[in-house]
Amino acid sequence: MSTKTIVITRPSGQARQLIEVLTQAIEKSGVAKRTFPEILSLPLLTIVPKDNLALADHIASALKDADLAIFVSPNAIESVMRLLERDWQDFSKKIIPIGVMGGSSKLALQNHGIGFEETPTPIVIPASNEHWDSEGLWQELQGLKWDWTNKKIVIFKGEGGRDWLADTLKKAGATIEAISIYTRIPLDVDNPAWQAIGEMDFSKSLWLLTSSEAVRYLGDIAKDQFAQTLGSASALCPHHNIADAAELIGFGEVFTTEPGDEALIKATLAWLTIS
Repeated sequence: MSTKTIVITRPSGQARQLIEVLTQAIEKSGVAKRTFPEILSLPLLTIVPKDNLALADHIASALKDADLAIFVSPNAIESVMRLLERDWQDFSKKIIPIGVMGGSSKLALQNHGIGFEETPTPIVIPASNEHWDSEGLWQELQGLKWDWTNKKIVIFKGEGGRDWLADTLKKAGATIEAISIYTRIPLDVDNPAWQAIGEMDFSKSLWLLTSSEAVRYLGDIAKDQFAQTLGSASALCPHHNIADAAELIGFGEVFTTEPGDEALIKATLAWLTIS
């Protein structure tokens, strides 16, 4: 009888953290008393922060007269903070509010002391984790009752990705400056991590998919290597856009859960129990 396999597709650093927490949760729950599942790391995309003085100067200049900064992900936060190496409130004479789309990003800000200053930086985040996405953040931003025609918004993002929020803010009249702060490098087809994937039983695998772009890249690889077996695998996705991408590339079962690692882990434990 083959072992159940959980495939973590996040970048390596984030994957290690999730694997550690997931392993502890499985041990504590007792759902795998007879056979502990194998947990594989398949970092479909590697986050590479941009690192040059010209970009750092450009960001500092853009923030001087910004009314709001939006970070699309924890990676964007870490990339900016690593590059600038300054306290957030040093960039402008006024305190620049920050918009984020989810709890992981808010935690990343807090790890840099943002929101805990003497006069705390306002952090705008969707109230419910069910709406931790661009659309949810836009709903919260509308609650500010701002005249967007007088506002400059700086958006920190990776190369590519969705532009829905930037386009929506532009239509509302805001001045948008989108700054690409990191790139995503696809996992090389010759990387040894693919070998373990080829050797596992796809029908007993659960893939934790947390990026639509990563899913699309997986689909490109699957066409040549394991397209037929992917149909017997299950996928767990924290957003309907990711779930749509997973269905499109041929996953047999696709489950959508609420955003956040806690929900991912809870759903994974449920899959281990019933599958």
